[in-house]
Amino acid sequence: MHEDVSFHTLKDLEKEMRFADLCIIGSELFYRNFDDQQPNTYLTEALHHAECPVILVPEKFEAISGNILAYDGSEASVYAIKQFANSLPELCSNETLLVYATNDNKDIPDLPYMEELAARHFTNLSIYKLDIDSKEYFTTWLSKRENSMLVTGSYGRSEISNLFRRSFVTKAIEAHHLPIFLAHR
Repeated sequence: MHEDVSFHTLKDLEKEMRFADLCIIGSELFYRNFDDQQPNTYLTEALHHAECPVILVPEKFEAISGNILAYDGSEASVYAIKQFANSLPELCSNETLLVYATNDNKDIPDLPYMEELAARHFTNLSIYKLDIDSKEYFTTWLSKRENSMLVTGSYGRSEISNLFRRSFVTKAIEAHHLPIFLAHR
């Protein structure tokens, strides 16, 4: 565990994350002296190149008593859920809500497989299909989930892809309501 850390460049941070099991970043103050809008370019770049799971924490938050597993049927979302369970097993007994958000009446993808996986790790699990447009309203829904951590596989897409399709988690980072666990390959 590094407590006294000063990185001069993002490359230094990326190298640290290559050899780390988990990185915790203060999402409100990360490179704020260069750009105070979060997620700023530096945070976005660090998350995109992270080679370990990252927890983004707001400056003020309460103890975590719930988990929100953002599931969209993608490899990235399943990978993030597995990484969360492996990295922070002590949080797996928290009230856990696996959420699939859609506004087009689709069924939860691969639900039997996801139920089997999640039930093996999370002892207090509920599965919820949220009938909303996740890009527009998911952050509003999240703001009502106090003392929870969001688990997501976002920020694995290329920079070009992120330019054209903004991730729902970007709005969650901007809101600074709750800690966010991100993992991608």
